[in-house]
Amino acid sequence: MVVCNKVFRYNNRMHELPITQHIIEIAENHCRDNGGGRVLKVNLVIGDYSGYVGESVQMYFDVVSEGTLCEGAICEIEHIEPKTRCVKCGKLFKRQLLSFECPFCGGEGEPTDIGKEFYIDSIEIE
Repeated sequence: MVVCNKVFRYNNRMHELPITQHIIEIAENHCRDNGGGRVLKVNLVIGDYSGYVGESVQMYFDVVSEGTLCEGAICEIEHIEPKTRCVKCGKLFKRQLLSFECPFCGGEGEPTDIGKEFYIDSIEIE
């Protein structure tokens, strides 16, 4: 088994089917380029504010991977919750509905890019 921790990033906003097809294409290319026979696992990082639904990516992965080097591979998804940063104390926090108030100091929070992630973290091949 060969484990690849190389990060592939893909940031275009697309529907889950074409993005999943592209993930499979990247995994297959990685497998071939590294002398693998098949893909064992694809680890994805998907932020809750990325615009993609992890469950849909998972469903499409299982269907679209049939007949490819990814058939039977595990598609594991790490979900990232959005975080807000307090402008007063600098701490990160999960904001409450309809509020930007910092739970640590009462300051005002501002949006960050945490929770917008969407990338392939690693691909395991054999």
